[in-house]
Amino acid sequence: MMRLFDEKFKEHKTEYFLQCSLATISMAITLVILDAVSNAAIVGALGASSFIIFTMPHKRVSDSRFLIGGYLVGIAAGTLCYWSNHLIAISQIEFISESTDTVFFASIAVGLAIFLMVITNTEHPPAAGVAMGLVLNEWSPQVLGVILMGIAYMAGMKKLLKPYMIDLL
Repeated sequence: MMRLFDEKFKEHKTEYFLQCSLATISMAITLVILDAVSNAAIVGALGASSFIIFTMPHKRVSDSRFLIGGYLVGIAAGTLCYWSNHLIAISQIEFISESTDTVFFASIAVGLAIFLMVITNTEHPPAAGVAMGLVLNEWSPQVLGVILMGIAYMAGMKKLLKPYMIDLL
């Protein structure tokens, strides 16, 4: 028979509530600083990272190398594709619209981020979403700063609290 609740929940209720509360607080701080509506893809990626950090603190994917390295790669790929989208106008071809340009470069940003993460051993899936978000939304140095501060804050919280957290998954 399928259980509705995780078997570990009964024994670790406090950890479940505390770790999920930490994820909530981390996201609240990020959402206050970053315009959540105009940067939905980026905020979504940070939310996914928050899930990984606070539910799997002892897994490889939540290590600082993957969190910070993945985001640096995602930011680099997204920035390159954002500016390429503005400098290379493939929409000048008769049947291609400007929105197709953006979709094309957003897709390239995701693929490039994945490729670079895999070859540099900095795989962090949500960071590919940041690459896409930087192309689809209005790129700015402030957004980059908030992304870096947000992921550094969450990585710092994880490092500080890791001895007290358990893997919920």
